[in-house]
Amino acid sequence: MSARFGITALVGRPNAGKSTLINRILGQKVSIVSSKPQTTRNRIVGILNDPRGQIAFLDTPGIHRPLHKLNVRMMDHVRSSLSEADVIALIIDATEEFGKGDQFVIDLLRDEKERNPEAKRFVILNKIDLLKKQKLLPLMEQYNGYGIFDEIVPISASKGEGVEELIALLFKTVAPGEAVYPKEDYTTQPERFFASEIVREKVLIHTSEELPYTTAVSVDRFEEDDETHFIKIYATIVVERDSQKAIVIGKQGSMIKRIGTEARVELEAILGAKVFLDLHVAVHERWREDERFLGELEWPLH
Repeated sequence: MSARFGITALVGRPNAGKSTLINRILGQKVSIVSSKPQTTRNRIVGILNDPRGQIAFLDTPGIHRPLHKLNVRMMDHVRSSLSEADVIALIIDATEEFGKGDQFVIDLLRDEKERNPEAKRFVILNKIDLLKKQKLLPLMEQYNGYGIFDEIVPISASKGEGVEELIALLFKTVAPGEAVYPKEDYTTQPERFFASEIVREKVLIHTSEELPYTTAVSVDRFEEDDETHFIKIYATIVVERDSQKAIVIGKQGSMIKRIGTEARVELEAILGAKVFLDLHVAVHERWREDERFLGELEWPLH
């Protein structure tokens, strides 16, 4: 059988499990995971290399109505991914009741069909391990009724149920073709992008009760010494208010120390080198509306 290549865009509402699924498929952490909505802000590219060929997965921000310039950029990433994908895979949290947000996603996919009519469309019903069995069939029938989906696949990304079957179906769907990305790569993101994302993940995990979705991480310097395998990373955690700065720093610096230690340990495992991580906290009241600042946060997407 000839090798195949294709691009799969993973789309869906915030917290549907897109990042968990891409990490499960690749067996590598390429996308940070958090229970907070809109954790993924850029389009993350994950690369699956397999004897059957290569599939590039685009992990996109959660689909939502944009309220800030940041959110407008996030939705631009979603649309560009939809337009170039061979397979558009809509991830659904099967345990959540269908609501206006879900209808917004269905309408968006229906509208986008005109721009990319060749793409196959899958519905991936995620978290079936948490769903009562009698609810699965009606849910499959509901999505079949929209008339825009070619396949409906039930899975559990966290448990791995149905994931191998999904991968097999994707390879069957994409066309024969040569690999586009180097076969030793599993993502296209630069290392400093990983550094900012891992720090941001730790901030999200440890401040979930106190901080709303208002933090960004900017890597100011990334210095690598090839001879000693030592990496120095200087980064700034950006918040919107002084009260939030106090939360991130913590009592006598306890919170920022915890964030820094956990991020450093994980980065050393990912980068395969000793890491020195220096973190600071800065206040920027309207960073989500600041085009210049948002531009500096953007990393290459290919």
